[in-house]
Amino acid sequence: MSQSLVRYSKVVAIVGDLLKVAVPPAAGMGQPVAFGDLGLVEDPSGFNSLARVIKIERELVSLQVFAGTKGLSTRASVRFLGHPMRVTYSSNVLGRVFRGDGTPLDTGPSLAQDPKIEIDGPSVNPARRALASKMVRTDVPMIDIFNSLVESQKIPIFSVAGEPYNALLARIGIQADADIVVFGGLGLIFDDYHYFLRRFEDAGVFARTLMFVNLASDPVVERLLVPDMALAVAERFAVEEGKRVLVLLTDMTAYADAMKEVGIAMEAVPSNRGYMGDLYSQLARRYEKAADFKDGGSLTILTVTTMPGGDVTHPVPDNTGYITEGQFYLHDRMLDPFGSLSRLKQHVIGKVTREDHGQIMNTMIRFYSGARDAEQKQAMAFDLSEFDLRLIKFGRLFRERFMDIDVSLPLERGLDLCWQTLAECFERDELLMKDSLIDKYLPRLDDEESVAAAA
Repeated sequence: MSQSLVRYSKVVAIVGDLLKVAVPPAAGMGQPVAFGDLGLVEDPSGFNSLARVIKIERELVSLQVFAGTKGLSTRASVRFLGHPMRVTYSSNVLGRVFRGDGTPLDTGPSLAQDPKIEIDGPSVNPARRALASKMVRTDVPMIDIFNSLVESQKIPIFSVAGEPYNALLARIGIQADADIVVFGGLGLIFDDYHYFLRRFEDAGVFARTLMFVNLASDPVVERLLVPDMALAVAERFAVEEGKRVLVLLTDMTAYADAMKEVGIAMEAVPSNRGYMGDLYSQLARRYEKAADFKDGGSLTILTVTTMPGGDVTHPVPDNTGYITEGQFYLHDRMLDPFGSLSRLKQHVIGKVTREDHGQIMNTMIRFYSGARDAEQKQAMAFDLSEFDLRLIKFGRLFRERFMDIDVSLPLERGLDLCWQTLAECFERDELLMKDSLIDKYLPRLDDEESVAAAA
């Protein structure tokens, strides 16, 4: 019998969802199992489940049991399969929904004969990466105009509980200019999973979408596998088929909490607020999968990271900010232009977008900053100048036309609306912009067509 199929029955401990079993080294071969390998756990009571090796300490091997350890006894045995977790990869996976263990969640045809690939491989060789230079259009004005999403970027949406971040993520997945969208749900309640599924189906984009879903009631170990499976499949589509792939993950704080839960069960020494000391490395290992391949497509990662209590210094958003290339800050159903930042937007603004993009972006933010100051003066009952009143009007229009996450505009129409908003609130000499751009793009409000557009 192959060494990988030997049955090991000396169970040392069962802690939480962890099973610890003694695995003596094979004669002259060393340890017969490797970190990340899968094992099949079997119990005389009829319990059967896959498990993953998460720690090897001499002869003691710790496995995380996918189905949990409820009903598992010390009479259980483990057979190691000799390979790590694998996920199905073929064109047949598009339009399908999978569980966190890689098995289909939908009622589609079996994919047992389709090829499988290993997950959690190394990041791409930097020599194969191309400089980010292409924009991912989302039709969300606060992203496209003010913090452009760039292919190969890794960027989170920072939010708090109660905000419609899942609605925003779903809309971006539907409207994004991408060939394939790979969605990973981490600890979702059923209503949220059903919401994403229906939104993708109703929008007619499900045929280009692939979903990996771990529900809140599912085992924690599957929550840790979802990002790796989503990224492994996305990378294959980008490298082998030249696809422009957008990966959506929600919520990475649930992923970090799952890591903490496993660490506690393993009696690891916690770090900041109970999270493990390798939190940064584990997050970076996933985010660094984002790349624009010189001889292939691209992989862009957009995630949700919730901030418990709205605390941006919480370990998860704090570590995420050091890894990613900016963030989108969502609060009060709006994307805040001051809290949001895309560090790669300079690669596309004015280069692959319209010539006025850079100047209109800066001018709009400058006036909105002035509008915030004017609103504070108004709140404190200071006298307001005529210019202050126009700033306040501009601030109201800016929030209604651009910041509300329900607003959907193609980039060029959004830029035109920026010029229209400036024309409604300010004089030409107050814009402090290039005369050539003002002459070309600033509408005349006495023009009947411009008035109709403003209405």
